[in-house]
Amino acid sequence: MSLYTRFTAHLNAVLDALEAEGALPAGLARKSVTVEPPRDPSHGDLATNAAMVLAKPAGTNPRALAEQIVGKLRALAEVESADIAGPGFINLRLTDATWRAELDAIHAGGEAYGRSSSGAGVTVNVEYVSANPTGPMHMGHCRGAVVGDALATLLEAIGHRVIREYYINDAGGQVDVLARSAHLRYREALGEDVGAIPEGLYPGDYLVPVGQALAAEYGDRYVGAPEQEWLATFRAFAVARMMDMIRADLALLGIHHDVFSSEAELQAAGKPEAAEAWLRAHDLVYDGVLEAPKGETPEDWEPVELPLFRSTKFGDDQDRPIRKSNGSWTYFGADMAYHFQKAQNADQLIDIWGADHAGTVKRIQAAVAALTEGRARFDVKLIQMVRLLRDGEPVKMSKRAGNFVTLADVVREVGKDVVRFTMLTRKADAQMDFDFAKVVEASKDNPVFYVQYAHARISSLGRRAEEAGIALPQPDLSLLGTQELELVKLAAQFPRVVEGAAQAREPHRIAFYLNDLASAFHGWWNLGNDNPRARVILADDPAVTSARLSLSRGIGQIIRNGLALMGVAALTEMQ
Repeated sequence: MSLYTRFTAHLNAVLDALEAEGALPAGLARKSVTVEPPRDPSHGDLATNAAMVLAKPAGTNPRALAEQIVGKLRALAEVESADIAGPGFINLRLTDATWRAELDAIHAGGEAYGRSSSGAGVTVNVEYVSANPTGPMHMGHCRGAVVGDALATLLEAIGHRVIREYYINDAGGQVDVLARSAHLRYREALGEDVGAIPEGLYPGDYLVPVGQALAAEYGDRYVGAPEQEWLATFRAFAVARMMDMIRADLALLGIHHDVFSSEAELQAAGKPEAAEAWLRAHDLVYDGVLEAPKGETPEDWEPVELPLFRSTKFGDDQDRPIRKSNGSWTYFGADMAYHFQKAQNADQLIDIWGADHAGTVKRIQAAVAALTEGRARFDVKLIQMVRLLRDGEPVKMSKRAGNFVTLADVVREVGKDVVRFTMLTRKADAQMDFDFAKVVEASKDNPVFYVQYAHARISSLGRRAEEAGIALPQPDLSLLGTQELELVKLAAQFPRVVEGAAQAREPHRIAFYLNDLASAFHGWWNLGNDNPRARVILADDPAVTSARLSLSRGIGQIIRNGLALMGVAALTEMQ
């Protein structure tokens, strides 16, 4: 149990006692009651809005209720002082012994410190990447891949069962283009001079080995054959090879999915028809005519009766067709069925989408709300694109890929950990520049370096104490001063940050927190530059050295735990 969870329990016990005494009505909703750090640290260590939230429904004055709450909180052994601020906010200052005990708790918790079971019993499906299987992963996919993977790990950290899923869009026209592109490379592998790649086909060299594999498999059987004889075969073959390439690219980032769902298999299994039947049975699909396009009506537009989903009933701005006029499924119709399938095995759904899909969010939210009858929480996280720079200049495209920079090339140049950490240094819906020079810069302005450097410094301390021949006693944490305890207070926020980041679906909060913690640690470390007695290692004072080493190792544990949530290794040495 974290310190914040413990004090929430203390506060609830106080409120229970006030209810038992008749000072508070029984059964007041406490959902909005919080225990958190005050915005201004000078006000104390913890703050609660309990009196402000409960006073009105209790029919009392906030300050009067705060007086009653404070009276009981002051009796806690961990509380040094409890004061009322403004109209009824309560600020608590905890004893030094409480913070020393929290440092012990960090050591005792080890890798588990910051984890909880608050999400136990709830299964969450996180679908991310889901790139079209038409080529290698590029940096346009990278940010969503990292955000999705880190979010899945965060949700596991608070006790959720998580399903990591990849949706293979293998039923659209783009995979027919892939098959035709592979057929061209197949003919090339058999000795034909295919010349320049025709407009409309995929030009990347990555299809050369696919063509060679097809030639080895089928010889010249399909060289002059009509398209209908080889299209399906080449499509399946090429998609399988592309997915092997995509899995390998994702593995470079340490990303592995539990489930790969095929759109083609979904449709072959009749899942869209099943979803439509369910919706019709609940009067949520009807046959109707779409409104004419707004503005100037195209000459070729004519009203056509289509099956329409009543998405306006769930907050969308118009009802949506689930089939085209030729009877085939719209992308929305197939996607709706896919989400219906996912909801069979999960209580909550999260989709990680590129920002260019923002216009489809409302309709798929409406579909999920309808198909799950409102039972499943469904979130869509929109990811902005990443602009690649080298010394401030846009990076040239990759010849091998055809028209983009491959993820594999970037990871091989700067490393998995740099890529993953950097992708989490901004909110997912904010634009991002990835400058190859800056992400490897040894500077406090580079959060990747700054956090890793803090951990490497901490890792060096044990070696330095050993080299100095210091016989370390058991740590006496009472020797830690005010500034050291301020570091403990920041470290103790880690479980709360993890919980908040998971609930808000915002893994970037971990990177922000680690940067703050590393900055505070470096600030404490640097005191020793001006005052030798402020250094961690004091050869003539083993007791203080032992206490400061204990603090440093506690901070190191938090950094390791945070980096693990981000899928980043904690370095023990900097090159």
